[in-house]
Amino acid sequence: MTKIEKPNNTYINREVSWLNFNARVLQEAEDTNVPLIERLRFLGIFSNNLDEFFKVRYATVKRIVEAGKGGKSELGGVKSNELLEIITQIVIKQQSESLKILSEIHKKLEAENIFIINETQINNLQHKYIKNYFIQKVSPALVTIVLNDSVELPNLKDSAAYLAVNMLMKSGENQYALIEISKAMDRFVVLPKQDDKNYIIMVDDLLRYCLDDIFNIFDYKSISAHMIKITRDGELDLDSDLSKSFIEKISDSVKDRQIGDPVRFVYDKTINKKTLQYFMAKMLIENTDSVIPGGRYHNRRDYMDFPSLGRTDLLYKKIEPLPIKGLSLEKSIFNEIAKKDYLLYAPYHTFSYIVKFLREAALDPTVKTIKITIYRLAQISHVASSLINAAKNGKKVTVSIEIQARFDEQANIDYAEQMEQEGVNLFFGVQGLKVHSKMCVIEREEKNKIKRYGFVSTGNFNESTAKIYTDYTLFTSDQKILKDINKVFSFFETNYRVYRYKHIIKSPHYTKSAFFKLIDNEIANVKAGKPAYIRLKMNSMSSYKMIDKLYEASRAGVKIQLIVRGLCCLIPGKKGMSDNIEAISVVDKFLEHTRLFIFCNNNDPKVYISSADWMTRNIDHRVEVSCPIYDEDIKQELIDTFNICWSDNVKARILNEKQNNKYKRNNKPKVRSQFETYNYYLKKNEE
Repeated sequence: MTKIEKPNNTYINREVSWLNFNARVLQEAEDTNVPLIERLRFLGIFSNNLDEFFKVRYATVKRIVEAGKGGKSELGGVKSNELLEIITQIVIKQQSESLKILSEIHKKLEAENIFIINETQINNLQHKYIKNYFIQKVSPALVTIVLNDSVELPNLKDSAAYLAVNMLMKSGENQYALIEISKAMDRFVVLPKQDDKNYIIMVDDLLRYCLDDIFNIFDYKSISAHMIKITRDGELDLDSDLSKSFIEKISDSVKDRQIGDPVRFVYDKTINKKTLQYFMAKMLIENTDSVIPGGRYHNRRDYMDFPSLGRTDLLYKKIEPLPIKGLSLEKSIFNEIAKKDYLLYAPYHTFSYIVKFLREAALDPTVKTIKITIYRLAQISHVASSLINAAKNGKKVTVSIEIQARFDEQANIDYAEQMEQEGVNLFFGVQGLKVHSKMCVIEREEKNKIKRYGFVSTGNFNESTAKIYTDYTLFTSDQKILKDINKVFSFFETNYRVYRYKHIIKSPHYTKSAFFKLIDNEIANVKAGKPAYIRLKMNSMSSYKMIDKLYEASRAGVKIQLIVRGLCCLIPGKKGMSDNIEAISVVDKFLEHTRLFIFCNNNDPKVYISSADWMTRNIDHRVEVSCPIYDEDIKQELIDTFNICWSDNVKARILNEKQNNKYKRNNKPKVRSQFETYNYYLKKNEE
């Protein structure tokens, strides 16, 4: 085994930090205070995260290795080939922990009269139901391939689960086959209830039970089926065919992703060694691929959709999204926004305000233009239908739609084609840059003049994710801010020009320099004996330049508080480097997705909401917008929500070298920030 050197002590390696984040997700699955079915779903999230990690990050490191490069400077001081080994070791350990947690959850489910049975535990009543279910629902969707020397193994679909079948023939030979577990099949089959007991069988075991029905034409002595799964490189490769439209190129590339290079192979560790070797040889699995022994079931991401069985007592209590105080869904939103700014904080507030605003714009005769950026659309998108409706009503609708939004390309492609057919003016980002900003500007004719209204957000305009992602959206008619926003749309049309902005901070041209200036102001203030602090909340922090600047501020004496949900390459609390930096991560019921930046500014805080994390890609390779907050009430509201999150001593984990991922505990009254934030807005509405 290669000797693994410790990485340098200035940064945490990005990939290792990300795996630390996924460990926090696994902690939620382990936490006995989390409702039981929710724990299963967190296991699904953990598995889904891991799939995406291998498609993207592991695949990137693998490409560095194959290019013969060390990658030490880019990888936080670790050589690329050593990092692959570190990753594999961490993942094997995490997978082992996840299996123990799953086993414990199964026992707890049984205590609640919920039984997940396998093919050896089926009684007569269930036998009839399963056989009928197989004939009606499973068999028509089944893809089964019998393998021999003349049949090449087809390209296994990325992250799909397969049963590797070995039949020991009466002749003494082995006959191999492959069964694809189609995504069209329900992974969990709910069986008839018996004596108040709920029974569920996974479709994997249902297939094992019905192997004789599938292979009854073969003369075998014994038959076995074990799960295997392959994860492929998720990078899109765009061809240079000039005759193809951009949508066609992306669409073709999404299909090609299914046959990308393998980066991870997971198998049931009880599989016969000879069977395993046969399939690995057929699949051309290389030594550089991450080969990971697992349990009986893979694609545990399907646990995200584990049936609730009507057991609301085993789920988080649903919260009723609140109205925004002073902003009615039954009146004109334009009229209200004309008077003052409003803040929507999803999922505590209802996302309906965004849809209502766009629907009102689609019908309002005085609205002339609508411009919006779209990154990830819901499968059924009222946002998209509102924009199409506006175009049908003669509005000039301009949509910058990012159809390279990783793993959501297909939904965006489908809606892009619909919008294009209805006369919507589409931009597909900017060459070399992803458009990740979340903004909308609407031009309305009032008293023979054009007045702008709009919104700027930290999250996607997506009805589905708005129920589980925390995001800020600012509704405003501030003409200064909206003039800057409008310039960003001009940049989409003439991106050879670099526009100047007086209020917003835009990537890729100004984000680093603007935040450096804000940090330098705090450094100057602390040196002058004035109040100084920096409070930052984001998803990820991996830009070494931004981290170095925070280290500089810390050494100068600026107190810095970081709330970073995901990966964080900064090392807090290190003597002589980051003594004045504290960092926490909150993983709970909702996915913390807000980006909020607060600078003391000698006790006259400067506050920004943003689409950008402090990662190199967001600062240098994407179109991002950070928006200043000028309304004093909203500014205080954002500071309050930051402070609530910082006070969390139930779901906050400490990020530092000595206590990494340990829960932040103290003797103060318990504060579970997501629940307290909801109560904060509940009280605000009652005032």
